[in-house]
Amino acid sequence: MLNTEKVKLMTKLAMYENGEGKQYLPVSKYYRTDYIGLALIKNFFLVTLGYGLILLAGLGYFAEYLMENIHKMNLVSLGVRILLGYIAVLVLYSILTYIQYAWRYHKAKKSVKDYYVQLTRLNKMYNKEEKKLGRRGQK
Repeated sequence: MLNTEKVKLMTKLAMYENGEGKQYLPVSKYYRTDYIGLALIKNFFLVTLGYGLILLAGLGYFAEYLMENIHKMNLVSLGVRILLGYIAVLVLYSILTYIQYAWRYHKAKKSVKDYYVQLTRLNKMYNKEEKKLGRRGQK
């Protein structure tokens, strides 16, 4: 005998696993601090790389001006400005990354929790069916 409620639930679970579950299930395997920490480490390297590339592009664009006026410039002041700019960009992007990944983690945990509730419900259906079949087999 085919249990339509069980089939519907299994279909719903399979659709979740192939749909948004692909995105959310891997996230649920991390602790919150680990997930956000990995994102912040990745953010650090990407911001550093991006800032360095922008700095190199700026140096290339203003190369002629810099070569003509380097002896007139206060290089320590320029270095401090570049460093403060880097720190400001890093802090800004780190805050945005923290907010984004904390939200993603919260959303994933909520979604996966609902998924596990449905899995538990399906498991109870199977257990109930096994008990029913077990009693019939004993008679």
